[in-house]
Amino acid sequence: MEAEVAQATRIRVFWQPGCSSCLRTKEFLTRQGIEYESIDVHNDPEGRAALLALGARSVPVVALGQKYTFCQSINDVIRFLDLKTTAAPPLPPEQLIAKLAHVLESNARYARQFGLEHFRKPFRNRSRTPAGLTFHVFRVAEMGVRAAHQIELRFEGFDDVPPDNWTAEDIARWGESVRVELLKWWEQETDRTLAYDVPTYYGRRSMHEVLERTAWHSAQHTRQVMLMLESEGVTVDRPLSADDLGGLPLPDEVWDR
Repeated sequence: MEAEVAQATRIRVFWQPGCSSCLRTKEFLTRQGIEYESIDVHNDPEGRAALLALGARSVPVVALGQKYTFCQSINDVIRFLDLKTTAAPPLPPEQLIAKLAHVLESNARYARQFGLEHFRKPFRNRSRTPAGLTFHVFRVAEMGVRAAHQIELRFEGFDDVPPDNWTAEDIARWGESVRVELLKWWEQETDRTLAYDVPTYYGRRSMHEVLERTAWHSAQHTRQVMLMLESEGVTVDRPLSADDLGGLPLPDEVWDR
């Protein structure tokens, strides 16, 4: 009986290396002084099975017993665990747009800095390559823009990878077209408050909330792209600065330790 109670009250966090929301969730819980069981579903088959047993198919997830919440929004974690705290309010939409556009421009520049010998090489403890990650940054932004057009944000889209024959230049050029799409949408947007709801795999959310997540999600992965370049001894061309990223709810760390 005691074991069952302990199981039901133990907080579990399911995550994988390189996942931006996973890192943010773990750092948030640590700052709140909350102990939890850390389960890396990418490198732990039993942990992956436990995640699937809950009925979840993506991470990050915070679970209590057989109940769980997705963690794309820290507000969901706060409500699920009944924490006596609040998340910082998001930046105004126009600032988020400017920061995201700058991140996309930078990511295209960084993609072009990778040499052929490293571009398709997996990084650290995650089967993600510079090719996959630079592509992912742009895919995150593309999906965010499409959400504004009521196209559901689905977690499967985050698993998309570039075609095998795409070069760094191909990815960069495609990313630049995504940036154009972002700015065109914003220019034509009639509700600049972005208070309207859009469909996501973790429920209907305001477009303002989705834009904030899109901006910091893309920014965090671009920080990781910079880390990949630095790890190969490449000097990053005009790295993102603290001012560039200011106001975005980014994790402190760039990659899981």
